Amino acid sequence: MKSRIANLKLHLVTGGAGFVGSQLVRRLINSGYRVRVLDNQFRGSFDRLKDLEERIDFFQADIRDRDSVLKATEDVKCIWHLASINGTRYFYTEPDLVLDVGVRGFLNVLDACIEKKVPELMLASSSEVYQTPPQIPTNESVPMSIPDPLNPRYSYATAKIASEIMALNYGRKYFKRVIIFRPHNVYGPDMGWEHVIPQMVLRMRTICKKTNKSQIKFPIQGTGKETRAFVFIDDFIDGLMILLERGEHLGIYNIGTTEEVTMEHLAKETGKYFGREIEIVPGEPAKGGTPRRCPDISKISALGYRPKCKLSNVLPLVIKWYDENAGKAPEVKE
Repeated sequence: MKSRIANLKLHLVTGGAGFVGSQLVRRLINSGYRVRVLDNQFRGSFDRLKDLEERIDFFQADIRDRDSVLKATEDVKCIWHLASINGTRYFYTEPDLVLDVGVRGFLNVLDACIEKKVPELMLASSSEVYQTPPQIPTNESVPMSIPDPLNPRYSYATAKIASEIMALNYGRKYFKRVIIFRPHNVYGPDMGWEHVIPQMVLRMRTICKKTNKSQIKFPIQGTGKETRAFVFIDDFIDGLMILLERGEHLGIYNIGTTEEVTMEHLAKETGKYFGREIEIVPGEPAKGGTPRRCPDISKISALGYRPKCKLSNVLPLVIKWYDENAGKAPEVKE
């Protein structure tokens, strides 16, 4: 007789050693599923899953390796495809790598799903597909766009748009259910080092070490009036589990919050943690960055999604983690 565990639905999470992926793996395990992880640890780290080592299958492999993806897909009933090169710095410095992982990697996943007859595919897209949206809050029907093919920043959005189109069109023919989710600025402890919150913390620490003044000048990209709506990792994973339970075939869903904040506000809140008042020093904006981003989450809210974590309550915990772990930050090669 087979054990009960052997009969549980097996999920494969590509990029499962990453920030979002590892938290998804943890939630799936706690929900009673079997989980397999495929990750090459380029940005992810198995350390995030060390305490689950005996409860998951871990494939150390590159998503671009077709044979490895095929092996990892054996007996899988649902694939969560999160493997990608995220982090804005990479979009500008290594766009070819971003595209190669994004496009070639997803083609390997599709081929493996078809060959192994995987019935369900959950695809991570991005809010970057909207670029500068014509309306805020932005719903899922807003056109995806690449404003300037010469700007390397759009390498990431291009890979995500291509993946969405492939998922939808292959989905009609080969899958029982395909769901696309578009994350909007997910944050939390150990989210990586290439994002705005950890970068602000690192720069604030450096400035504070150089002066004891209670008010400091803080240089940023742009004017400081640019906005984002941040969603805490726990709320985001809640959204994923709602989609697993209730999401519609070929459905596209924003996951985020409608709490839109300026970069100036974010910098001042970071300053408060260090006991400093901040005077913003505007700088050159990132080429291709959008001035505002805030999702319309009506569609997933209709399924029961209710984000609970306010930025003001959780941000200090995230800043504290990055302050205390600043020595782990990788050196950036210019």
